[in-house]
Amino acid sequence: MPHPKKLLIFKFSALSLLALMSILLYMLYRLGGSWEFALETRAVKIAALLLTAIAVAVSTLLFQTLTKNRILTPSIMGLDSLYMLLQTALVYFLGSSTQFLASKNINFLVTLLLMMVFSFLLYYILFGRLSHSIFTLLLFGIILGTLFQSGASFMQMLIDPDDFLIIQGKMFASFNAVNADVLMIATLFTLVALLYVAAIFKNLDVLQLGKDQTINLGISYNGMARHILIIVSILVSTSTALVGPVSFLGLLVVNLSYQYFTTHRHSILLPGTILIAIIALVLGQFIVEKLLTFSTTLSVIINFIGGIYFIYLLVKKGRK
Repeated sequence: MPHPKKLLIFKFSALSLLALMSILLYMLYRLGGSWEFALETRAVKIAALLLTAIAVAVSTLLFQTLTKNRILTPSIMGLDSLYMLLQTALVYFLGSSTQFLASKNINFLVTLLLMMVFSFLLYYILFGRLSHSIFTLLLFGIILGTLFQSGASFMQMLIDPDDFLIIQGKMFASFNAVNADVLMIATLFTLVALLYVAAIFKNLDVLQLGKDQTINLGISYNGMARHILIIVSILVSTSTALVGPVSFLGLLVVNLSYQYFTTHRHSILLPGTILIAIIALVLGQFIVEKLLTFSTTLSVIINFIGGIYFIYLLVKKGRK
């Protein structure tokens, strides 16, 4: 049996090599005559896919660490539904030609700010004033998510059909037409979020032990929970603005990372989850574009595999 350290190096090397090969395959496969244009177009899409992979992987792992539950994703807090409600409300009240929709950077900043305010208020009211547990917070998130979804559906039935087509384009994840206009600003916010995660890196292993153990070890549980929810809302907003709502990708890559590395140390899980997410997105998009010739979309494949994997996790958890 190989030494654990050598086995870990081998696992990381295999994932890194596969991720690099996926990127090179996507970038260089059948460039054709106008290779400069093809390289430039593909480089923008690769950058968006890498950013989405990092945002989804980190936000889901942080959220599962905070909730101590491996089948939950940030979407249960109603953040995806809030994003759709905000986009629908902009079209419903201001019209599809409003500056908030025409300028994607302004749209991204306004949406990001409102989602951060929502996360902060939800935390402040339930944790700060009412001192409820994280599970009460999740329950309120589910209720508010349903409320946001119903509100968005109501407004979508009342708006003009042409305006509805614009909203419909934002309702489903699209890896074929990533929003490259917000790439720079999304990169900036993601870097800020990653810098904060790096600052609290050592405390994440303690946080997953639970509230009492975290406090006993001298760490401010409420402070960390508040900051993590804000970071999660930033990363969810970033990935949603780039490709649209992604339901099962985070659940899939985080749990695969847990099974592949068989550890709970975040110094291993965090980079491992990011590598698995990069492979899933880049290799998946290559298969959809070059082998399946756009006969289906990557979001459909991810939701199909993720849905089956989610049922497997539920059955496995039920047997324990």
